[in-house]
Amino acid sequence: MSVTFVPSPWPAPSVPRLDAGWRFGREHLLPLAWSFDLRRNVSITPRQLLVAYALLCGLSLLVAAGFWWQGVVAVGVYTLLELVALGVALLVVARHAGDRELITLCGRELTVEQRFGPGVERSLFRAEWVRVEPVADDGSLVELSGEGRSVRVGRHVRPELRVALAQELRRALRLSRTASEQVVDHELKT
Repeated sequence: MSVTFVPSPWPAPSVPRLDAGWRFGREHLLPLAWSFDLRRNVSITPRQLLVAYALLCGLSLLVAAGFWWQGVVAVGVYTLLELVALGVALLVVARHAGDRELITLCGRELTVEQRFGPGVERSLFRAEWVRVEPVADDGSLVELSGEGRSVRVGRHVRPELRVALAQELRRALRLSRTASEQVVDHELKT
């Protein structure tokens, strides 16, 4: 799980300073956006996987050709079946290597983008209406709900870290609401 403070490629509302005078102590500067990028833990890229598969195919076919030359034809047939089955399995792994969940909180909008293989699902919520459902101890997913819709996130986070993810999401939503209220209060005063 990682949290990234994103500079501002999005049109985020600016949080005006409520007092123009000197201020001592801790200033409450809020980030312009929160981004939670939840990815699969993939140790090999699809390109590296293809190179490893090609090397394995070359070596296996070389051994099978040696047996074929000695008159043992069955080794060549089983080698081809093995390489085709392995190729299909590696294709499935490579297809899901880019699976991820991207949760972005910018201003008053929460965006959840989920990529599963070639498909992408995108959900938009108003931040002030989003609820982060309590996480059970059985390691279930974190549910974000609001405005009659819900989405489950945290598939690529270890079950024991999903509680921390829910807490961070709640904190980000709380800070976003605070910033929105400060902006509204400031606009009402001016």
